[in-house]
Amino acid sequence: MSSIPRRSLLKAAAVAGVAAQFSWVLGREDARAAGASAGGVPARVGWLEPGGLGAAAGSTFGAAWPKGVHPGDQVFALTAADGTSVPVQTWTTARWPDGSLKWTAHAVGPEAAGAERFTLAPGTPATAAKSVSVTESGRRITVDTGIVRAVVSRDGGKLVESVTRDGVRIATDGRLVLLRQSDLDDGDQGNEKWERFDGEISAAVVEQDGPVRAVVRIDGKHRKGSRSWLPFSVRLYFYAGSESFRMVHTITYDGDQNKDFIRGLGVRFTVPMRDAPYDRHVRIAGEGAGFLTEAVQGVTGLRRDPGAAVRAAQVKGEKLPDPATWDQRVTTRMQYVPTWGDYTLAQLSADGFGLRKRTKAGHAWIPAGGGRRASGFGYVGGVSGGLSFGLRDFWQKHPAQLDIRGAAGDAAEVTLWLWSPEAQPMDLRFYHDGMGQDTYPEQLEGLNITYEDHEPGFGTPYGIARTSELMFWANAATPTAAALVAQAAAVRVPPQLAVSPEDLVRARVFGGLFSPVDRSTPARARIEDHLDYLFTYYKDQAEQRRWYGFWDYGDIMHTYDEDRHQWRYDVGGYAWDNSELSPDLWLWYAYLRSGRSDVFRFAEAMTRHTGEVDVYHLGKWAGLGTRHGVQHFADSAKQQRISTAVYRRPYYFLTADERVGDLMHDLVDSDETFLVLDPIRKIRTEPYTPDRHALSIGFGTDWSGLAAAWLTEWERGGPKAAKAEARLRSTMETIAAQPNGFVQGTGLYDLDTGRFAVADKPVVGVSHLSAMFGLVEMCAELIDLVDLPEFKEAWLDYCRYFNASKTEQAARYGQNFGTLLLFQGHSRQDAYAAAQLNDTKLAQRAWAKFDKSDGYTGAMVWDKTPVQGSAALEPGYEHLWISTNTTALYGLAAIQNLALVGDHLPA
Repeated sequence: MSSIPRRSLLKAAAVAGVAAQFSWVLGREDARAAGASAGGVPARVGWLEPGGLGAAAGSTFGAAWPKGVHPGDQVFALTAADGTSVPVQTWTTARWPDGSLKWTAHAVGPEAAGAERFTLAPGTPATAAKSVSVTESGRRITVDTGIVRAVVSRDGGKLVESVTRDGVRIATDGRLVLLRQSDLDDGDQGNEKWERFDGEISAAVVEQDGPVRAVVRIDGKHRKGSRSWLPFSVRLYFYAGSESFRMVHTITYDGDQNKDFIRGLGVRFTVPMRDAPYDRHVRIAGEGAGFLTEAVQGVTGLRRDPGAAVRAAQVKGEKLPDPATWDQRVTTRMQYVPTWGDYTLAQLSADGFGLRKRTKAGHAWIPAGGGRRASGFGYVGGVSGGLSFGLRDFWQKHPAQLDIRGAAGDAAEVTLWLWSPEAQPMDLRFYHDGMGQDTYPEQLEGLNITYEDHEPGFGTPYGIARTSELMFWANAATPTAAALVAQAAAVRVPPQLAVSPEDLVRARVFGGLFSPVDRSTPARARIEDHLDYLFTYYKDQAEQRRWYGFWDYGDIMHTYDEDRHQWRYDVGGYAWDNSELSPDLWLWYAYLRSGRSDVFRFAEAMTRHTGEVDVYHLGKWAGLGTRHGVQHFADSAKQQRISTAVYRRPYYFLTADERVGDLMHDLVDSDETFLVLDPIRKIRTEPYTPDRHALSIGFGTDWSGLAAAWLTEWERGGPKAAKAEARLRSTMETIAAQPNGFVQGTGLYDLDTGRFAVADKPVVGVSHLSAMFGLVEMCAELIDLVDLPEFKEAWLDYCRYFNASKTEQAARYGQNFGTLLLFQGHSRQDAYAAAQLNDTKLAQRAWAKFDKSDGYTGAMVWDKTPVQGSAALEPGYEHLWISTNTTALYGLAAIQNLALVGDHLPA
């Protein structure tokens, strides 16, 4: 049996070098030779969405390479479709064990703006017309893109001291603002009191210094008086030849949920105002290409007309003619035309924003319009220069707000509120009083009715985080309408370069468990249609059910309530999904094989959410994630299966995103968490006290999370790479050495040696959940990377016997595995074993379990049922058979089975 469908081989062969993508099938030397034959094949690179770079500063993307093809010091050149060489900065993000390149990251600046398609191949990169440079001196870091210069502080409260262009100060005093409220008035007494904290820097370091891309990281806390809290981590990104820069802003909540209520959270800049009031301009984006287009002191609509040319120039944002040339009935009365210095756009929900303005503080606000979903973008300045500013996912992560204050004075103040001070305060209190669930038996009873695993004190937000993305442009003059539309578009959807799916398949990354989308037969087309249906359903449900908000955007719900025609958003463990059974992986594998931008963006939002909000980054549970629940932090099950790096790896390697890199690095020592918290403490039948030299760690959901962090640190060459590699190898060896291998279920782990104790007798400890949180994918990668036949044999045994009959299980292990579930999801293990062992019967069983066991079977009807009228809050549609657990496993099984045993797909 061919381990790869012949049709997929023929299709991939068109881009050459395909054999290397499945080196776990070939012999090791054959695989290396096959990879070398692909060395001359350049990677094909293009923009995810049409329109190219647009107004963005630049783009960074990842490229994957087959094992053994490129040496670790290889340099690359990027060439546009018309043959133009484009300046590119390259660095390594992962290596194969032999030292050859596995993943590389590449940054391009504005010189890539004129092309849609590129090729990336070994060669000498072009030199940028303008290079980005970084100078460090005392307490300042100065970054010069060749167009703008930014001065970054190493201490104090001003993250960005100044942004200048051609010697003109465009913005100063870039800083962070936090408003805290100490209590909530649940009635109508109006007793709220606010206090303001300002960001204070503890450290600033240069992470990259050009020539195309520079990155500065700034860390600190928000401070007022003697109190410092709410840690922040900010990265500033600069590209050569760009007039703009990007900010990635992360906060980690470390307050008391009962008295530290965030009332406002923002990024603030001061913008000098040099021009006459009638030559100062305010531009605020509405939805799509819509804009509020105004001057601080307007000359349009007056009782007397200054002249058509004057009016036209002001609307365009151009310098007005000398007032001596206007109709003097206007010129002599300009002191009576009000100046409008303050503007606010508040997006308090996903469905509406309001815009207002006033002349100055102490006077009433005037409504200036409104709409549905604002872009989160604005501009303030004048004909001699000004600042454009934008907050990504503005309406999706409501409540958000844009403020302009004092534009009629010497300097305007711009604040991008990540949490609007006009919204209700951020309330992170636990949502119920415990309902008497004080003991483990009571908590298990609660689990049996609401599916929530409650435990007093565990429903805490302490240590969860959230990342936001902002962009800023230093303009030499008020931008044209077209330029502003382009800038706003870059805020809404930052342009992203990406390599082709065929290149990713050829490189055989992420275990080689995916192949290009193929609809060449009716059976294949049917599965592809179902995969498309499921993705579209969840994308539509996010909109229909409004799965938006600062803490919620990016997650999806777990289970549907057919009686209420509503997802079970308020029922214990059935609410937010929190990565249960790997929807993150389903989405990323769906993207890897298709290159679809809509799938990428959905997966990107999920990665930003699940890696930050669903995981603890501070405190005793740092490194653990929280099981699905009504609030993302509510459930008392804090486990590796949610924090696992396996869900973050694709986004990191595809984009080189440093923040996600931080998240994965922080997990390297998360084996220490097993000293603090026993994941199965409520269901143990024998006494157990965590012991540093004998920690009970499962070989499934626990070890797969640890292995993912160790693998990532090792291949990235991180500070703890040697330790990570040693931990990987020692745990793989000692899992394989167990009497029943993976079927043993769990082992006693020594934190100092990194090894499991080998049990003295065989045990059968199989759970249907063990392999469904990234273990399948981790084992496929590790077997390809680490030459340990015993580990491979242990994993193949687990793969072969999970879906086997009870009789077959008992014959192999002395007893059967008991009552199991999720056979459809486990069909991909049948497929993997079939490909490895050249076993036709296993391949046939894979498809039988996929289509005729549990999950979405061949009997399922793939249609939409309208929901309208009084049945639901908003009209839309539903599908009563769909649940997120099943969707994730169906998606992964379909994708991997097609890649591994597609030739055995029954007609």
